[in-house]
Amino acid sequence: MNITETPIPGVVIIEPRVFNDARGYFFESYSKRDFDANIAPVDFVQDNESMSTRGVIRGLHFQRPPYTQSKLVRCIKGAVLDVAVDLRRESPTYGRHVAVELSADNHRQLFIPKGLAHGFAVLSDTAVFQYKCDEFYHPEAEGGIALDDPELGIDWLTDLATATLSDKDRRYPRLADFDSPF
Repeated sequence: MNITETPIPGVVIIEPRVFNDARGYFFESYSKRDFDANIAPVDFVQDNESMSTRGVIRGLHFQRPPYTQSKLVRCIKGAVLDVAVDLRRESPTYGRHVAVELSADNHRQLFIPKGLAHGFAVLSDTAVFQYKCDEFYHPEAEGGIALDDPELGIDWLTDLATATLSDKDRRYPRLADFDSPF
């Protein structure tokens, strides 16, 4: 696997070694041994999958302590723009984001450590998105920040005026109005 550091500490892009032949392709999408040795020791406890259509934006989400989550995300059908925003108050990159295209074609994965908000925009007709979490979902701990906050400066590659969002995603506070629990 090839690991690329991003400007936000702890957020890394992972590109697996893909073996192609006449039958198709094969790659190892996750190895605890390699992940722990090369990225971070993490115990993933829950896998999630979503299917969305073009123009859907999901995020920017996180879980508050004591239920914070690290995530390993990938797109197995279609393409998404995946975004992670640093919400760790003491971080030199607080309020900054990383945006990476993840697709079934490029097989990239993104690791997002605890203390970051996460979201994605669907760039293809449909996208199937999978992620591993190192903490179970706790609805009482969920939170988010406004994905259209100009202070964040995220280009979602999607028209925000016509994007499909959940009601809750429309109501999250902007960064300036947000009291980070991290």
